[in-house]
Amino acid sequence: MMILYLHGFRSSPDSFKARLLAEEMQRRGMAHEWFCPQLPASPAQAMALAEDIIQRETTVRGLSPAHDLVVIGSSLGGYYAAVLAGRHGCRSVLLNPAVHAARDLATQVGTHTQYHSDAPFHFLPEYVAELAAMQPPPPSDPQRCFLLASKGDEVLDWREMTQWYEGGHTLLLEGSDHGISDFAQYMPQVLEFALTPGPTS
Repeated sequence: MMILYLHGFRSSPDSFKARLLAEEMQRRGMAHEWFCPQLPASPAQAMALAEDIIQRETTVRGLSPAHDLVVIGSSLGGYYAAVLAGRHGCRSVLLNPAVHAARDLATQVGTHTQYHSDAPFHFLPEYVAELAAMQPPPPSDPQRCFLLASKGDEVLDWREMTQWYEGGHTLLLEGSDHGISDFAQYMPQVLEFALTPGPTS
């Protein structure tokens, strides 16, 4: 079993949701099955890093990605999670995910700081092209997806999310916000899905 958490744009492993999940995994004695890297600004590099972690852990521990891997992604990380789920046939948890990331991030070209650091980073025009190149189709098996979408999301459209992941496991929040600041109350449902082994097909 391994859970790979992918944070969103300008975020980090210090994000509220990532820390809550990491602490809960540690409490359950499963810290060794939790992975949450700091992702580079380049989408291609972010995906390469995620693939390296998956390949290393599945090889060393003899895991089957389709059965043992769950990718959790928030916002832009949800887009990455959808790409990885399509490649590996693994299960995914999408937390207010970007569905059309190239479109949504095209307005963010420039210099930014992270939410949890003052260190600047540059989001380059070619990164938008990288996002467009990896655009995944809707999931072929939506039952292997768990979508948590907030109607109160001030950044992304929950309607796009629910339409894209129609037929999957969906938890639609009437309010909340893009960051899901009330995530603690929904975390048990997320982990129940993530920690229940899925079928291999």
